[in-house]
Amino acid sequence: MYKEFFGLRANPFNVNPDPRYLFLTRHTEEALACLTYGIQSRKGFVLLTGEVGTGKTTLINKLLEWLRLQQVATAFIFNSRMDVPQLLDFMMADFGIPCDAKSKSQLLQRLYNWLLDRYRAGETAVLIIDEAQNLSDEVLEEIRMLTNLETFTEKLLQIVLVGQPELEQRLKQPQLRQLRQRLTLRAKTHPFNLEESKSYINQRLRIAGSNGDAIFEADATVAIFRYSLGIPRIINLLCEHCLVSAFVDQNNTVSAEVVDSVARDFDLTDGNAAAAMTAPVPSSEKFDLVEALRTLATLADRLRQSEQQDLPKERKL
Repeated sequence: MYKEFFGLRANPFNVNPDPRYLFLTRHTEEALACLTYGIQSRKGFVLLTGEVGTGKTTLINKLLEWLRLQQVATAFIFNSRMDVPQLLDFMMADFGIPCDAKSKSQLLQRLYNWLLDRYRAGETAVLIIDEAQNLSDEVLEEIRMLTNLETFTEKLLQIVLVGQPELEQRLKQPQLRQLRQRLTLRAKTHPFNLEESKSYINQRLRIAGSNGDAIFEADATVAIFRYSLGIPRIINLLCEHCLVSAFVDQNNTVSAEVVDSVARDFDLTDGNAAAAMTAPVPSSEKFDLVEALRTLATLADRLRQSEQQDLPKERKL
């Protein structure tokens, strides 16, 4: 809707975890290096944690992109609310391992033989599990047992657990101490600071086709950081709706006043981004509908105001 107005080829602030838009801060580079090192060195278990909205899934998608370019076999589990049989079935299917076995022992034997063949060919396999804080203790224990698929010197399956800080707390529980002891590397994502937030906004605009002209005024980017606390997902939310608002008003730039208005619409005040970040997230279909309705309501309100301003004033008798 506003892309042509701002000279963009794509929507720069989609909330989808597109790896093209991964912004490499020092913390992000360290996390990505930790993950790739753990996989290449066959460390077995690697943990990635971070607050909601700080770019974990985008980082993982970048990792998956790199692994597939290296022709590394990967299985990516994004729905962590499953039992053990579902976990194993999904993993086998995503790895592309044909298996008609009905028993768990036969399935694991088939997996072991497949991993051993890859190891002998100098190849590896990586299992990545997102939203791992939702896994049951039973499933976490099963994942730990998968690390027993090994030779005398090497782990055959590399496992990356990705989750919110609650996952770290869960792993401190006594019943999960064996799993905790097998975690060889830990990585974290972090919110951006002010300068990183500014660079993040500019990078996304550039990738989306911006010619470099300032779209967000300096005070606007400061306001976006203030409301978002540097959380990428909330930065995207604010920037998206600021662009819509500026387009409706036919303004070529986004001012701090526009940011303030959008922040009020989303009930964001200074310092309360954490509350928005930890609020329950609806299903994607419902979320898209809510976003569309909010945008339409904002547009309608703006258009009504514009029409009222354009009407000739009544002459006084």
